[in-house]
Formats: sequence, structure tokens, C-alpha cells
Amino acid sequence: MSDRARGRWTLAAAILGSAMAILDGTVVTVALPVIQQRLSTSLAGAQWVVESYLLFLSGLLLVGGALGDRFGRKRVFAAGAGLFGLASGVCGGAPSIAVLVAARAVQGVGAALLVPGSLALITAVFPASERGRAIGTWSGASALAAALGPVAGGFLVDRFSWRAVFFLNLPIAATVIAIAVLRMPEDHPRKASSLDAPGAVAAIFALGGLVFALIEASRAAPGSARVVVPAAIAAAAGVAFGFVEARSAHPMLPLGLFRSRAFAAVNVVTLFLYAALNAAVFFLPFNLIQSHGYSPTEAGAAILPVVLLVALLSRWAGRLGERIGPKIPLMAGPALAGAGFAIYPRTGGPPSAYFRTCLPPIALLGLGMAIAVAPLTTAVMSLEPERLAGVVSGINNSISRIGGMLAIAAFGIVVAAGSGGAPGRPPSASDAGLRAIAVGSAGLAFAAAAVAGFLMPGGRNLGRRG
Repeated sequence: MSDRARGRWTLAAAILGSAMAILDGTVVTVALPVIQQRLSTSLAGAQWVVESYLLFLSGLLLVGGALGDRFGRKRVFAAGAGLFGLASGVCGGAPSIAVLVAARAVQGVGAALLVPGSLALITAVFPASERGRAIGTWSGASALAAALGPVAGGFLVDRFSWRAVFFLNLPIAATVIAIAVLRMPEDHPRKASSLDAPGAVAAIFALGGLVFALIEASRAAPGSARVVVPAAIAAAAGVAFGFVEARSAHPMLPLGLFRSRAFAAVNVVTLFLYAALNAAVFFLPFNLIQSHGYSPTEAGAAILPVVLLVALLSRWAGRLGERIGPKIPLMAGPALAGAGFAIYPRTGGPPSAYFRTCLPPIALLGLGMAIAVAPLTTAVMSLEPERLAGVVSGINNSISRIGGMLAIAAFGIVVAAGSGGAPGRPPSASDAGLRAIAVGSAGLAFAAAAVAGFLMPGGRNLGRRG
């Protein structure tokens, strides 16, 4: 087989692998209200369906990249696809919420092996002269998967069952593995990469304890052991994580990077902005489906403008950031997103009123995200020398997922407090709960804009270190 043919097969596998992980994140969100009803679980149970996946994905993402370096990217990529597919089958057949949450955690481990390898394989297989086009194709396909995800998830739930959302991954995973085994070129470890296993374990316990405490705080009495104990575990694990990273020769999170004010600012903006976005997108389908009569397909289509605007305008926003520097886009984008969140409660009303009620805040949110996302990525990759590009990108990717994970957990408390115990429907579905989410998400988005304004240097030069 020619090198060109191997490259095409590798690109196809990378696109399918990353699309599987992206689709899973978006389609599950639309299916959650139905899962909550069919498995007779609480809001906390629905939260854990998302949180268990994000916990292991964000906690092990950097480790997954290091495993690819040590054991071979093709091998780790295929193993991640296999584990993801196996866990998806268990998710689809889960008889209870406990089994579903556990299988979602295994999916997160598989995704942590799969996601870093997709782009790394393209970089390794394609020569420099063709790499840009290949990465562009991969990025476009990923954006398309993100755009189709909510609608596809709603369609599967409406026409078949929520279980079809997970069974969809089985043929994709099988195809990825077949291509990896039969068509992708052999690769060998580039280096004996050191694995920061103690750091990864400490990070998972710190994040997991914090998420557990936040979710339980929405339904447990103040001072309950169900809140205090996991919070104490999270605090101890967080201290241990800092100790390990400060003394490790090969830390998964080099703490010295945060001495750069620009690096710290960019990652705080990422944390706040993606926390706001994920919280709003998580809770909106509950409200639309359970309070306003939307079908899952209609609820998925309702948030489609966000993804479409990001996909259509990111190239323009990237060029704008290159021309004037990322500071202004990172102030304007989150501010516009915050304005969208501020009028989020207008999303109430039947599907027939979508263009009057739901579209304006959703479009404003999408416009703000479109202005911010590409300059944010450019800013991250321009902060450090090229030799640290993978580490810096991985850290920022993890922080965006951690922001969403923590926000979904914390905003459960906000929903419970803001719902006023709405009769006849769960707190997550009430208009009062959505108003509480809107206030919190707007605050986070405006805080992201303020951080960019006060802490990031102006102009195109962010102070890359040599």
C-alpha cells in the first residue's frame, strides 16, 4: 500500500475516532431527560451520567498522550476505540442508573486513550507539506460531528430509544479498529515517555471528591457527611496533587507554566467560559422537553445554532485574532455570550414560538462563542515554545472539560435553590431553575471577559518564552 493510501486511511480513522467521542458528548445531553425518566433517577443521577465520563476523560487525557508515546500511538488509539465501544455496549444495555454511570466512567477512560491519538497520528503520518490540509479536514469533520450530534441524538431517542444513542458507537468503534489493524502504518514509540501516574490518581480523587460533594450539596442537609467527607478527600488529594507535580521530573501539569500571567489568564478564561457554556447546554434540554413540550429532536435542534455559528465564523475569528491579537476577541466574545445567557430565560414557550423565544439568546451565545474560540486556541498555542505545544494544548483541553464538569455539578445547587420546589416537575425542568442557571452562566461569562481585559497583554505578542 502506498504512503498516500495509508495517510487517507489514517485520516479516516482519526476522524471517526474523534467524531465518536464528540458525538457521544453531544447526543447524550439531549437524551438525558428521557434517561432520567426511564431509569427513574434524580437530577443527581442524570448529572453523574455526564460527570463520570468527564471525570476520567479530563483526569487521564494527558496520560493518554504519554501512553501513546510510550507504547505506540496506533496501538493505544485502537485500544481506546475498543474500550470505548465495549463500554458503549454496556451503556446501551444498562438496566439501572448505577450500571450506566459506571460504564460511562469506562467510556471516559477509552476516550482519554482515543482523543490524543487522533491528531498525533495525523501529525506522524502526513508530511509537513500535506499536514495542514489533513488537519483542516479533521477539524472540519469534527465540527460537523458536533453540529449533527444534538439533532442525531434527538432523532434516535424519538424514533428508537435512548439506548440507541450508545449503540450507535458500536459500528463506528469496530470500523476504527479494523482500519487501525489492517490499513494504518506501524508506528513505534518515539521516546520512553514518563507517566505521571501518582499525579493522575491524585487529580481524579481531587476532582471526583469535589464533584461528589457539589452534587450531594444540592440534596443533603448542611454539614452532612455525604458532603463533608468527599470535600475533605478532594482537599487532601488536591494538596497531594500539587506536591507531586511540584516534585515530579515529568509532571502532567508543569506548575511553572502558570508563572506566566498570560498563560494563567488564558486558562482562567477557558475555565469560566466553558463552565458557563456546558452548564447552560446541560440544563436547557430538561427545560425544553419537560416544561415546554419539545421533542428530543426539537430540543437538539434548538441548540444547533451555537455549533453552526462557531463552525462558520471560527476561521474569520481566527484571522481577526491574528491581526489584532486575542485580547479584544476574548473580551468581546465572552461578553456577548454573557448577554445571551442574561436573556436565556426567554427560551420558554412551545416549539412553535422558537424563533421568537429560543433563537435570540441561543444565537447571541453562539456568536459570542464563535468570536472567542479560535482566538483562545491561537493564544494557547502561542504562549510557549513549540516543544511544549502538546503539553500546553493538553492542559487547556483538560481545563475546558473540567470547567464544564464542575459547573454541571455546582449548578445543581443553583437549580435546586432557584426552582422553589416547582410542583409537578423536577427542579431541572422548571423555568425558575433555568433563570438561576442563566444568572450563574452570565456571571461566569462576564468574569471571563473581565479576566481577559485585566490580565492579558494587548497586541499580538503574548510573551512566548524561549
